[in-house]
Amino acid sequence: MAKRRKVGNLLALAVLSALAQRPMHPYEIATALRAWGKDQDMEIKWGSLYTVVRNMDKHGMIAAVESVREGRRPERTVYRITDSGRAELVDWARELVSTPMHEHPRFRAGLSVLAVLHPDEAARLLRQRLDLLEDNITALRDALAQHTQHIPRLFLVESEYDLAIQEAEAAWIHSLLAELTSGTYPGLDAWRAFHETGEMPAELTELAERTSSTE
Repeated sequence: MAKRRKVGNLLALAVLSALAQRPMHPYEIATALRAWGKDQDMEIKWGSLYTVVRNMDKHGMIAAVESVREGRRPERTVYRITDSGRAELVDWARELVSTPMHEHPRFRAGLSVLAVLHPDEAARLLRQRLDLLEDNITALRDALAQHTQHIPRLFLVESEYDLAIQEAEAAWIHSLLAELTSGTYPGLDAWRAFHETGEMPAELTELAERTSSTE
């Protein structure tokens, strides 16, 4: 049996999940993954598919079983998942489900530099994001309601997660906007004064100095 190794590529995980259903050639794998919406669940670089398949074959997670030709199309190699690959698929699923990892959402990056915007503009942009989020939430709810009529809930759990995350974000933005519009957000006056006068408030200057001195 091939030496077990850690899968370091989400595309490899997707390929293993496809081949766990039945043997396929790479074009079939890509077609199945798109049909299942796997590119919505994880970042997939389709141009890397054949390289990933070759590497997985090399390391014993999948194995070629036959070559097929359809009409005038080039010959295609059909692969199956191996025992080692199936074990790796299960192990990585366990890790992804059980172990939280720090991720870097783009929204968090934007919030980390929110101070460069005037608070009025920040509030306007947050309202814009909230409007889009609420549209997405409505669409997700409608889609889930339709899908649950003919798809087992087990295969919709990632969509339920998306909905929960977006609902939580919308609730948090609502709360933040309430503080900004009511004037109760801590430090709001200093934030506003910086943008209106161009001068850094003394308390923010002191904070920056204290922070830099501890690095």
